[in-house]
Amino acid sequence: MKIGIYGQPNNEITKKYVYYLIDIFKQRNIDFQFEEKFYNYLKEDNPTIENKVFKDYYDLNSSYDLFFSVGGDGTFLRSITFVRDHNIPIIGINTGRLGFLATIQKEDIKSAVDMLLKKEYTIEKRSMLRVTTSDDIEELGELNFALNEISISRKNTASMITVETYLDDEYLTTYWSDGLIISTPTGSTGYSLSCGGPIISPGTKNLILTPIAPHSLSVRPLVIPLKTKIEIKVDSRANEALLTLDSRVITITNKTKIIIEKNDFTIKTIQLNNRSFIKTLREKLLWGEDNRN
Repeated sequence: MKIGIYGQPNNEITKKYVYYLIDIFKQRNIDFQFEEKFYNYLKEDNPTIENKVFKDYYDLNSSYDLFFSVGGDGTFLRSITFVRDHNIPIIGINTGRLGFLATIQKEDIKSAVDMLLKKEYTIEKRSMLRVTTSDDIEELGELNFALNEISISRKNTASMITVETYLDDEYLTTYWSDGLIISTPTGSTGYSLSCGGPIISPGTKNLILTPIAPHSLSVRPLVIPLKTKIEIKVDSRANEALLTLDSRVITITNKTKIIIEKNDFTIKTIQLNNRSFIKTLREKLLWGEDNRN
């Protein structure tokens, strides 16, 4: 088994559990490689570590069986920029807080690795979004996709913005708000949820349009088919707005036309047999818990 490992080079807690993960891999004769920047971070206080590394998407290939993300959900989202369309299944170890994507808890690392070796898991395909713009925005480049959500929000102004929105070339409405979130089912437990959007099961073929602090109380989140083409035009007093793809932020202008569609490739995630989306909801959102006493 060959595994790629990625973590963010700024987290001491993550570093501690990566060392533990290394020991488990070595005990089980698992071949593993680190993302280069993360590897250099590990070597800062442990220079004796010697291991192969990969730099980016172009260093990865079909020879990798799994990709480990060690951190929180933000780290998991950054992992997809390495994996992209390589079809390498990603699994996340949660050293952060909530962890809807990074579902392996720190204390369960050893048992999770053993379950992987025994193939006690299923692979889930997660739909993604792709954005194109009328402007040639250099920052987008090859990373014009998102697993959780694509959002448009105000920049450098306290005033609301207007977000003129079309679905499959038919005018829907103009949102007068702080912005608009276009979320996948995977992202329904993220930013969209905090703005009042519904939770959707990961396998559902839908998207969610969730306005951010809308001026009109009659405006509510809308669930639409995944295959829908969404076209957006923004108007801001500052003549600028923010376009966010998961955690990557880009500045756009009032002249920019944005088109959001289903992405060409999906991301594979690992679901261990002792985990499920329903179980994660219960545990993370404390459903059924009564802490009043």
